[in-house]
Amino acid sequence: MLSKLLKPRFPSSAVGIEKGAASIVQLDRSRGGFVIKRASSVNLPRDLILPAFDESNIADPSELVAALSDLMTSAGLLRQRKWSVALPEASTKAAILTLEGAARSRSEVEEVLEWKTERALGAPINELRIAREPLPPNEQKQARYLVTGVRIDVLAEYESVFAALAWQTGLILPRHAGEEQWLRNGQHGDALLLTTHNDGFTAVLMRRNQPVTLRSVVCDEDECDDELHRFLLFYGDRAGSPAGEEGPSVDRLLVLGRPLDKQHVVDVMRDTLGVNLRPLDAGDVGLTIPAGDIPFDVIAAPAGLARLAW
Repeated sequence: MLSKLLKPRFPSSAVGIEKGAASIVQLDRSRGGFVIKRASSVNLPRDLILPAFDESNIADPSELVAALSDLMTSAGLLRQRKWSVALPEASTKAAILTLEGAARSRSEVEEVLEWKTERALGAPINELRIAREPLPPNEQKQARYLVTGVRIDVLAEYESVFAALAWQTGLILPRHAGEEQWLRNGQHGDALLLTTHNDGFTAVLMRRNQPVTLRSVVCDEDECDDELHRFLLFYGDRAGSPAGEEGPSVDRLLVLGRPLDKQHVVDVMRDTLGVNLRPLDAGDVGLTIPAGDIPFDVIAAPAGLARLAW
């Protein structure tokens, strides 16, 4: 009972917003996994959403309100009011912070975390809306935190649209935060998420259901392959493996979005890490998508946030 009182109840419906597209999902729990109950997607004008951390994101809020309203109608969710939201990846920043040195008082920890957050995200703390998740200590017993931030003025643009739709949005996170939920499934070994966006890609290495490495790479489309190769070399050389195991232990791979070619990612991982993995699909992570519905790449982020309802 206490757990139910203290743990927030997230909605089983979520929306994902990207440059040029928006998608909407309502999940239901099924035996051994989840099933798409309702889903829809829509193409948006390419200049309507301009994802950026430091600049205005929405060119015409009223046009976005109309598009999302049509999207809810097509999914049969026009009366749904409680939503989780996956924002465009480039609109947010995230980092894993480590507290070095001896144990500190609570006030000292907070001060250091604020300083590290400002340096990692590149903005004053009073200009940001921050989400912070404590992570297990590293092998040196140092405290670690996952921080995600969005500028207050950028978030206000999206919240004004949600308010116009009479939405109650209790959870607003970047795209990768929804997608990584499909790798928090209790399995041993490392899991790697590679998700691409207009400005590059984000790589998240999961271990014991928690992110241990997070790297957001800004690059042109023709540079993605080289940057991916560098990240995998970094993982192989420095990220290490769980105690008592030898070599990189990545055994699950989730590749979402374009322009990364999934087979090419497999080839690069085989060359750099010596592992031969098949990228996971919806069925592999416990999500059933009815035949003819939206591709997993399109709805992975909002569906990942929707599964937090359970």
